[in-house]
Amino acid sequence: MESKANVSPALDVHLICDNYATRKHPPVRSWLARRRRFHLHFTPAYSSWLNQVERWSALITNQSIRRGSVQSVSDLKRQINTFVDNYN
Repeated sequence: MESKANVSPALDVHLICDNYATRKHPPVRSWLARRRRFHLHFTPAYSSWLNQVERWSALITNQSIRRGSVQSVSDLKRQINTFVDNYN
């Protein structure tokens, strides 16, 4: 597993993570141990407002795809794409 990001090898990389346990799996721990320039920082438990993915999910849910407003998977895709196009 090699990073595809174009970050200069001279720079440290700081990763903001939620408290999901992926980082505790042996292959991930081994990968991180070999790359000392990667520094993990964790959001506090129960702080979904700090997680940008959670914020995006709440935004699109509140403004576009509320429960009961979607009739099918293709309708869901269309609504999401329309929201993203208008948001961007």
